[in-house]
Amino acid sequence: MTVVGVAAVGAKVEVDGQGGVFGFVDQTKHPSWWDEGVAPPRPGDKLHVCVLDSGREPYPRLSALRVDIGIARARLSTETGQRMADELLAQGPLDRLGNALGEKG
Repeated sequence: MTVVGVAAVGAKVEVDGQGGVFGFVDQTKHPSWWDEGVAPPRPGDKLHVCVLDSGREPYPRLSALRVDIGIARARLSTETGQRMADELLAQGPLDRLGNALGEKG
């Protein structure tokens, strides 16, 4: 993900290689909110994120926090979690989730 816009409430990000596919990282879901030693996001920054809420409008809600990314990975590593993820990713309109999670089509 690449940061394309920043506001007081968070950052708009674009999925790398998928022009026009965006997400939103709330300020509390960026490490700079919790650690003053971490710079706040700036346009052009690259972020590794996980999906928190794919149904949020106008953009899916994402997190760049290690703890959230760890939880997302753990959920996908279970058989049920993997099946659910596969079902979601098989739905055409949700292909962006695979991109956001770093899946290669």
